Amino acid sequence: MMSYHDPVVQGGFTPTPDTARAFRDALGRFATGVTIVTINRTAGPMGFTANSFSSLSMDPPLVLWSLAKSAQRYPYFAGADHFAIHVLAADQLHLIDRFHRNGPGFDGLKHEFSAHGVPLLAGALARFECEMHTTYEGGDHLIVVGRVQRVVCEDGAPLVFLGGRFRQFSAMA
Repeated sequence: MMSYHDPVVQGGFTPTPDTARAFRDALGRFATGVTIVTINRTAGPMGFTANSFSSLSMDPPLVLWSLAKSAQRYPYFAGADHFAIHVLAADQLHLIDRFHRNGPGFDGLKHEFSAHGVPLLAGALARFECEMHTTYEGGDHLIVVGRVQRVVCEDGAPLVFLGGRFRQFSAMA
């Protein structure tokens, strides 16, 4: 078992080449859900996987996710007026490879479109159809806040990401 006991640094922690792995490992101890964010653009539908999703506000209904500024798809997602966030079910692991860098994305994948033309994936545990509300600078990421316009919720077990691996959630008895 790895153990890191770095001293507290006044003014905050700044990862260095020596401590970046410890920082990443510590973040990996927090289990997250897995989502696919989708948009439509002139050239067709586009999506990518994200585990940075979070609720933000109930009134108004706001959610957030973050987008790496270094991502090839950054300009499209940062400039989208509408998007959908799909919370993946445990049996949707196959969608991850479709939406990773250089994956086939929507090619050959059955999908529908929202009233705003956003591509929608079937079978997600939850789907949040959003209008862009605002964005914030967040270091090497852009924090995207969406105002939820429609929500769909299904029964099932979630796909989770923990310790650098995709996993299935198992409820404690």
